[in-house]
Amino acid sequence: MKHFAPERDTSIFVSILLLFVGGGLFDLLVLDQPIEWNSFHVLFEAGVLVLGLALLVNLGLARMRSHKQIEELSAAVSAHADERDRWRSSARSALASMAEAIDRQFDEWQLTPAERDVALLLLKGYSHKAIAGQSERSAQTVRTHAAAVYAKAGLSGRAQLSAFFLEDIALPSSAGVKGET
Repeated sequence: MKHFAPERDTSIFVSILLLFVGGGLFDLLVLDQPIEWNSFHVLFEAGVLVLGLALLVNLGLARMRSHKQIEELSAAVSAHADERDRWRSSARSALASMAEAIDRQFDEWQLTPAERDVALLLLKGYSHKAIAGQSERSAQTVRTHAAAVYAKAGLSGRAQLSAFFLEDIALPSSAGVKGET
């Protein structure tokens, strides 16, 4: 599959146009050496030369606009990459803080390592069956661990477990809307 190479393709087109314009000028001034500049033949060749020069100028201007757009797009991509990297860094920090807070709460509830694993996967939204498959436990064992987590935390189930950690999280634009679903 042929790849588009704008620099090379444009250079080829410019070279061909320059060849036609140069050849036309050579033909008109050296080979034809017109005596009468008002003849159809001379005016036609002059028109073709003007058209070729106009195409060259237009192509040059378009190439300059394209280079400017490429520079602007590159700057925008770079700015967005910087913004993305800053967001990832701040989110990573916030998530690490949240993970530490969850871990402290699990300590307070005195969860066993197996119960902690199950509780964390429940918070992430995994089903009992998915947790069983991921942790190489039976679905019944996962349900038993989940029930132990709920009992130690004084919660009635998965929804309350999630709400325990996520209830107070609100986007800044909806900070005044608390408790609505």
